[in-house]
Amino acid sequence: MDELKAAGITDSELCNSYLECKRLNNLHGKTYFLATRLLPPEKRPFVHALYGFARYADEIVDDLASTLSENEKAESLKNWGDEVLANIKSGKSNDHIGAALVDTVSRFSIPISYFEAFLHSMTMDLTVTEYHTYEDLYEYVYGSAAVIGLQMVPILGTISKQSLAEANIAAEKLGTAFQLANFIRDVGEDLTRGRVYLPVTELQSYGVTREMLEARIVTPQIKNALKEQIQRVRSLQAEARVGIKLLSPESRACIEAASELYCGIVDEVEKIDYQIFDKRAKTSNWRRLKVALPAYLKARNSR
Repeated sequence: MDELKAAGITDSELCNSYLECKRLNNLHGKTYFLATRLLPPEKRPFVHALYGFARYADEIVDDLASTLSENEKAESLKNWGDEVLANIKSGKSNDHIGAALVDTVSRFSIPISYFEAFLHSMTMDLTVTEYHTYEDLYEYVYGSAAVIGLQMVPILGTISKQSLAEANIAAEKLGTAFQLANFIRDVGEDLTRGRVYLPVTELQSYGVTREMLEARIVTPQIKNALKEQIQRVRSLQAEARVGIKLLSPESRACIEAASELYCGIVDEVEKIDYQIFDKRAKTSNWRRLKVALPAYLKARNSR
């Protein structure tokens, strides 16, 4: 409640909506939640609201509606998404997740197009099972991840209005890097859901077919294909660093830590020798502590 008070959120129903978003963040987004703790208290509720919206939509697609048909999932997602978008336009919502989101969007004038793009990508997950080229994949990645970074920028703040455009470019790249790192780690899990997020043409250039992936045996060809995907993650991360320096000083430690931990997933893939079908590459508690402690000190000193 101290965070809500610091953010100037006092309405009881609205507080409950923000608290539910925070609960979802803490439950499902451990690394994301840890990074959010590095922000000043008055910024945290708004980041929780963005996470709550994204997580709830994802649950409709993959978790909450797991017993429904694809058509029923699509209808459920569309009805909820249409309601949220209508609420953003009207500036009011009674939805247990949407209320916090609408309040956040209104406070920071976040473009509704970002949320439309996100819902479009979630809908793609119901029908698209693979992507031919990286350009095809990026349509999905833009809405599922890049816009999350773009939504964050107004909350994080920038050192000047002139810095906003460049900060947005960096946010888009970093969000993309986070998503691509997840794709590399989750190849096996995504196959279980009938999806392959690594571009087909890039896999084929190394002699990798979908059938090879479904065999769940890491071959030299698959290793080489993964190495190329890992290099893309690191390139995007490096390109985004200049944009992080354009954020408000009190927000930089949060994003630097998130960058290190999320993109660090590919380091963990290398450590398990690319055995992504048998092991889950995850950041150790030691590495989290190693990143979080100096980031916490930096965040505290910047306030």
